[in-house]
Amino acid sequence: MRPGDLARLAEKMVIPSDLEAARGLQQQVLQRVRRLGYNDGCAFAIRLALEEALCNAIKHGNGMDRRKVVEVDCDIDADRAVLTVTDQGRGFDPASVPDPTADENLEKPTGRGIMLMRAFMDEVRFTERGNQVRMLKLNR
Repeated sequence: MRPGDLARLAEKMVIPSDLEAARGLQQQVLQRVRRLGYNDGCAFAIRLALEEALCNAIKHGNGMDRRKVVEVDCDIDADRAVLTVTDQGRGFDPASVPDPTADENLEKPTGRGIMLMRAFMDEVRFTERGNQVRMLKLNR
């Protein structure tokens, strides 16, 4: 990508399984969507969903193993942001994650990240293996 090219960001970024590295990547993406004219609500949704996806990949997927990496594919233009987060873990079945809003799960700390991603993004899809999530946010 050329330094002055603000019309589109399409790149793959790789970070270690480190929450500080994840925060830096989030800031890069947030700066780009703001430059492309995303409103505060869309920018917040992208930041929140990306934070949840990265934390899940680092903590649950890669087990905080700094030898493992998280890959993030970003394809962002003025109309839509597509973020794909892939970890090196064994994966999981998203359908097996308990509903965090069910009475019996209200005290449990699991499932909220996926629920937030689905609530704030226009589309969230996991691969069959479950170690990759693709999220779409339309700029509207």
